[in-house]
Amino acid sequence: MPAHVMLSYQWDDQALVKKIYNRLKDHGLPVWMDIEGGVTGNINDSMAAGVEEAVVICPFMTPAYQASRSCKKELNYADTREVIMVPVMLANNWEASEWLGLITAGLLWVDFRNAEQDEEQFEMCLQSLEEEIMFNAGHLLAVEEPQKEVVDDPEPSKPRLKKKPGRGFRHAVSELYIHESGEQLTPPTGDGSRNTVELSDTPGDHCYWEEIKGNGCKYYRNAVTNRYLGFDPRRKQVHSEASPSQSAEWVLLVDQTDRSHQRAVIIKNKHSGIFLAVQNGLLVGVTSYNEDCKWILE
Repeated sequence: MPAHVMLSYQWDDQALVKKIYNRLKDHGLPVWMDIEGGVTGNINDSMAAGVEEAVVICPFMTPAYQASRSCKKELNYADTREVIMVPVMLANNWEASEWLGLITAGLLWVDFRNAEQDEEQFEMCLQSLEEEIMFNAGHLLAVEEPQKEVVDDPEPSKPRLKKKPGRGFRHAVSELYIHESGEQLTPPTGDGSRNTVELSDTPGDHCYWEEIKGNGCKYYRNAVTNRYLGFDPRRKQVHSEASPSQSAEWVLLVDQTDRSHQRAVIIKNKHSGIFLAVQNGLLVGVTSYNEDCKWILE
């Protein structure tokens, strides 16, 4: 059965969504939009088929989207079918509530606020959307290879989207990455085997973390060592552990103060309430948010 990325939007945003549709298609993603051949015959049957064949659905969230009965039916149907959701935020100074807030609660949305101000911002937003789609469903999508054309003045080739082994966390200020060292903490903590988690100035395999859904939280398991990122509030220490515990329960939030249009996030420990931060070149936990707590997803 065909598998695609479905773009769900309210009519007022059609021009922007159409531009996004075209660029995703250019980059080889199988993408579905109602005005691009998605709707034929009965509109309800066509929209239902669009949802049923979707691997990912991207709701473009605005107050008008939330107020739309058609958008509500569409996204509720996708939710009942457990379609992966990658929300896109278009509205400034607004949060989804009611039915839309319930469905998208805890999901990491992609920031397209003010994306139309200039082409550079749009490109950064588009890259963020592509990366989030590939992170969540790259293994389920048939991404087309870029076409190779022999011409006198060749244009740059289209990018080849690839699914990464996990999330990479790059600190927005220091540019350092969260890195699992593979070295055991000494002396032993008494809480089982724990390894040190450090900062690296270059990305590498030990800097990728698989995201695993928990109960109101997420666990991050290192792609190489299979150990889980944790924080000990008693010792104020970031570590990795062999199996997930309360200390390894994290909440990943969009940093709504960021205007760079990168995938800026906040990493908060659910159990202790601390924010993961970098201060003086060290990985630490702090009790309140500041610029030291801003991370960029890679």
